[in-house]
Amino acid sequence: MLVLRVAPALILIGALLGIPAAVMSTSPAHADQVREREYWLQDYGIEAAWSVTKGAGVRIAIIDTGIDGSHPDLLGAVVGGADFSGLGSFNGQTPVGSERRHGTMVASLAAGRGNNGTDGVLGSAPEAQLLSLSMSFGGGLISPDEQIAQAVRFAVDNQADIISLSLTRNTRDWPESWDDAFGYAEDNDVVVIAAAGNRGSGTVAVGAPATMPGVLTVGGVTQEGIASDSASSQGITIGVMAPSEGLVGAIPEGGYVSWSGTSGATPIVAGIVALVRAAYPSMDAANVVNRILATARPVGQSIPDALYGYGLVDAYAAVTAQVPLVDAHPLGTLDEWVTLHRRLEGSSIVVPLGPTNVAEEAPKTADRVIAAAPDTRRDTLPYVVTGIFAVLLLLVLASGTGLAWLRRGKR
Repeated sequence: MLVLRVAPALILIGALLGIPAAVMSTSPAHADQVREREYWLQDYGIEAAWSVTKGAGVRIAIIDTGIDGSHPDLLGAVVGGADFSGLGSFNGQTPVGSERRHGTMVASLAAGRGNNGTDGVLGSAPEAQLLSLSMSFGGGLISPDEQIAQAVRFAVDNQADIISLSLTRNTRDWPESWDDAFGYAEDNDVVVIAAAGNRGSGTVAVGAPATMPGVLTVGGVTQEGIASDSASSQGITIGVMAPSEGLVGAIPEGGYVSWSGTSGATPIVAGIVALVRAAYPSMDAANVVNRILATARPVGQSIPDALYGYGLVDAYAAVTAQVPLVDAHPLGTLDEWVTLHRRLEGSSIVVPLGPTNVAEEAPKTADRVIAAAPDTRRDTLPYVVTGIFAVLLLLVLASGTGLAWLRRGKR
């Protein structure tokens, strides 16, 4: 997974939180060894789901370092793209940056087609189409944040059904430019999938875009299905878990590499989402995501679980199970979040406490009075009591004087 640092500058530190940190071996694996190492194709119901669909007609946008579409396993998969760094080629198929292999690795696990029938990497959706949207995490003409915002909008405008993001900002928050870009994807029924990050690469807690409402966040497990200590971060926004250890992927110029990280788990799930979208072409994004969550195999103490989310993703169940339709997105919506939170940021909230000097600030006309008139009974009570007492005293004294006068008169 790629990591974007926000201080002092945004940089890439590796595969799904860093390629160098996540690549377990830099020695290319031979093509005839690759297929047999893709244990997740069987263990997570992907091969079984292919009896229903292989994702034909669905388009996945990979926002990353660029995809080498000339790799034998990706021939014909990349149908378009663009570069947002100013460093690559116009079609996004020239890998850029110091970790240039990352985008090709990610793409192969989403929609790799293999080669020679039995060799090479097969993605979860081997008949899906790919958009290669290249960006640079350590440079470029504009900031990585803005590159991502532009890439998301391009993906939507170029008929992407799914956007896959094997990257993180390493912070829970995100720039306001993402509000508009990701909101645009949401409004156009695009499923957005993001990696949780890798603790082994320094990401202890899930960061944006995996913290954004409506985004399907993918955490990682070992080959035994246990939450990975090194190749997955933790966070309450995790939706499902997928393999993040013992992975193999294609790299530019025809090679292969062993690697680990939620950078790989994310495109595996992106391909499974493509299978669901192909199997249910009229289904909206909310229900597509709901099928992924509802059919996951529970692992933790509750659903969702603080560590495993809704559980281990299950491709076959996702495309075949009976799942009731929902009216609202199970992971919330970004538009609602922006309405409730972003628009209040920076706005002063004035709480009227009333005038500090009634004589000077009280309204002069009744129709401008918006506060209740003050209760003056307590303020005047001491004076009323004192006045009454004085009157009574005078009466007593007067009565005493009158009686004395009457007695003198009788004499």
